[in-house]
Amino acid sequence: MKNIKVFHYDAFSKIKNKGNPAGVVLNANNLSENEMQNIAHNVGFNETVFVIDSEKADLRLRYFTPGHEINLCGHATMGALYCLKSRGFLDGRDSIKIETNVGILPIDFEDKEDQIIVRMKQDNPKFVSFNGDIKKLAASMGLTEEDIDLSEPTVYGSTGIWTLLVPIKDLRSFSIMKPNNEQFPDILIENRKSSVHPFCFDTYDDTTFMHARHFSSPYSGTKEDAVTGTASGVVGAYYLSYINKDMESIAFVVEQGQEIDKDGRVSVEVYRNTEILEVFISGAAVFVKEFEVEYA
Repeated sequence: MKNIKVFHYDAFSKIKNKGNPAGVVLNANNLSENEMQNIAHNVGFNETVFVIDSEKADLRLRYFTPGHEINLCGHATMGALYCLKSRGFLDGRDSIKIETNVGILPIDFEDKEDQIIVRMKQDNPKFVSFNGDIKKLAASMGLTEEDIDLSEPTVYGSTGIWTLLVPIKDLRSFSIMKPNNEQFPDILIENRKSSVHPFCFDTYDDTTFMHARHFSSPYSGTKEDAVTGTASGVVGAYYLSYINKDMESIAFVVEQGQEIDKDGRVSVEVYRNTEILEVFISGAAVFVKEFEVEYA
C-alpha cells in the first residue's frame, strides 16, 4: 500500500463544510487509471479530481467518482483550479485552458471582494427525450406524478455528463424527496447510467432563480451530489431551449444543497451563438483540510 496527499476543497461556497466537497490530487502524472480509481474510492467524495500535465492545454483534469471515471465535473473543476490559483501555481494568470475528456475548455479567474471566482466553459449542450414512466420516476424520488410539472418536458441533458432534468411544481416537494437510486437504471431506459436532477423556479433565497437537488447514478457509488455545476449549466441551456426560446442569453444563480445542510450557489450564463448555446458556470471555493489516503 502507498499513501498520497489529498486536498479537500468545498466548491460553490465560501464557508467550510458547505457547498460540495471535492478531493484534489496534485502532480498525478505517475498515477495509473486503476490507482486514481482506488484513491477516489478511498477518499469517498462524490468526485476526486487529478491534476495532470497536458500537451494540448495548460493542464489536464481527470475526474473519478468512487465507482468510475466521469468526463467532466463542475465542482471538482472549481476545487482544483481554486487550489492551483490560490497556491500560486498559475503564475498570476487570469485565464488558462484545461484538457478534459470532453475537450479543451477555457477557464477565467476573477478577484471579487477578496475572493477568487472561477469561471469555466462547459461542453456544448445536448438533449435527448425521456420516454420512460413518469409515475415510476416520481416514485423513485419519493414523490407522486402530481409533483412533477408536466407542462415542461422531462429530458436528458448534458454539458459534459448526462443527467435527467425533471421540472418540479413546488419547492415543498424537495424537502420530502427520498431517492431510491437503485431504481434509476430500470426507469432511465434511454440512458441507464444517468443521474437525476429535479429543479424548480421557486427558491428559498429571493436572490436566486432556481432550486435543485441532484441524485447520483447508482453506478457512481454515491447517493446525492450537494451542489452540481454541470447540471446547473445544462439546466440553463434547458431554459433557453424549452422555456424561453426567444431569449438570446440568460444569467442567474442556482441554489442547491439546503435540504442536506450544504447551501451552495452556482452562477450560470448561457448565450445563443448561431446554432449552439454556449454555457458557463462560475463560483467560489474554500480550502478545508489536507489528508492522506492509502491506495494500491
